[in-house]
Amino acid sequence: MRYALCPLPFYMRYFSLAQQKILLLLALIILCILYFKFYYHPLPSPSEEIVKEIVIEVSGEVRNPGVYLFQNPPTLKEAIERAGGLKEPAIIEMASSSEILETGTLLTISPPLTPGERENGPLLKGKHGRIEQEEIKTKISRMEANKLLVFSIPLDLNRVSIEELCLIPGIGKSLAQEMIAYRERRRGFRSVEELKNVKGIGEKKYQSLKTFFIIIHQ
Repeated sequence: MRYALCPLPFYMRYFSLAQQKILLLLALIILCILYFKFYYHPLPSPSEEIVKEIVIEVSGEVRNPGVYLFQNPPTLKEAIERAGGLKEPAIIEMASSSEILETGTLLTISPPLTPGERENGPLLKGKHGRIEQEEIKTKISRMEANKLLVFSIPLDLNRVSIEELCLIPGIGKSLAQEMIAYRERRRGFRSVEELKNVKGIGEKKYQSLKTFFIIIHQ
């Protein structure tokens, strides 16, 4: 019984073993080049700047109260417009309307002045004489801690309460009390790094907590 021999591939017939190894290496190099050119998409380097959206909450006398995201820090007027504008026609003080809001801001719009309040307030001259000016009240504060944490916005270490501290992973009531006690003794934190001086917070604990806080200087 005879067995037919399979023909050798052409490269085994015309190239030596050393040459075949070189060809294989070249083929692998070409495949790697094609992969990195067309398929490989590297992750951004940690050093690259990450653009974070600006989070603003608008409440009160606007058509659509809620939390809104902006690509750039908005003015007070832009935040009101994003929330659908005012419920009733009113005037916004020019200086206030151009104020730039930072991320984590809670903008509260109150109703225009009451008739009694307007008696001693500024007047706006119209076509038929002097008419009372309808001017809204605006208040700028910080969003609630639970909302700030949802959007990964740090809490002000000098204003946060014990209850708010307990919302942060790794902080229980006893540690929160130690942090508040330290803040009261020192009349406020000068930097987030001062957390290392609080009883119960070592280097490892500090590293896990530092991103949750910021110092806002007034």
